[in-house]
Amino acid sequence: MPAHDEVDTIAACVDALAAAVRTLRRERPGVDVGVTVVLDGCTDRTAEVVADRIADDDTWRRTPLDVVDTGPRPVGVGRARSLGVAHVLRAAGPTGTHWTAHTDADSRVHGSWLVQQADALAAGAHVLVGAVEPEPDDLDPDVLCRWRVAHPPGATLGHVHGANLGVRVDAYLGSGGFDPVPEHEDVRLVTRARALGFDVRATTAFPVVTSGRFVGRTPGGYAEHLRVTYGDAG
Repeated sequence: MPAHDEVDTIAACVDALAAAVRTLRRERPGVDVGVTVVLDGCTDRTAEVVADRIADDDTWRRTPLDVVDTGPRPVGVGRARSLGVAHVLRAAGPTGTHWTAHTDADSRVHGSWLVQQADALAAGAHVLVGAVEPEPDDLDPDVLCRWRVAHPPGATLGHVHGANLGVRVDAYLGSGGFDPVPEHEDVRLVTRARALGFDVRATTAFPVVTSGRFVGRTPGGYAEHLRVTYGDAG
């Protein structure tokens, strides 16, 4: 999970991950799990908040929550994600039995999110593209109404979101990993995986709740998508 100056959202994000870890341990006790946060050139108190959550939540006494720091200058979301995966692979090894689940620091995963990811691996998927929905409290009522009209229950996915993405390690490596780009590293990876014949599946179950802000950390990310598609409509 990359994080660049997310002091306002990172605590809720880490707490949601902790809840998902507890659910996974209860429902899939044979599955090992760890969490990696990549601090990408943070200049606020994001690092301190993460440290506080690690110290305050007993979940992280049983489950490793590793922190990777890119240094004083941000390297961008694509590079940050790839650094996070590289850190995991150094510890776990690049085998096809390992799975990487990706989210963002302004997001809250569902309590069953990691179970869903583990089940995708067990079912033979190479990539799982998940759904996201904006934090309702962040949006003007008219904007929220437009979003809901465009996303009725059961609607098929039309986008790839790094905030809700799972990739088996061999497919990740075989598809070239995340490109070191400032945005759309998730879309690029999934596009290559499909072209190479990997088993790419999509689900609308257990969506990840993501910040509804209109100004994000990448120029063309989810925040810009919300602003252009729903904020300027009508």
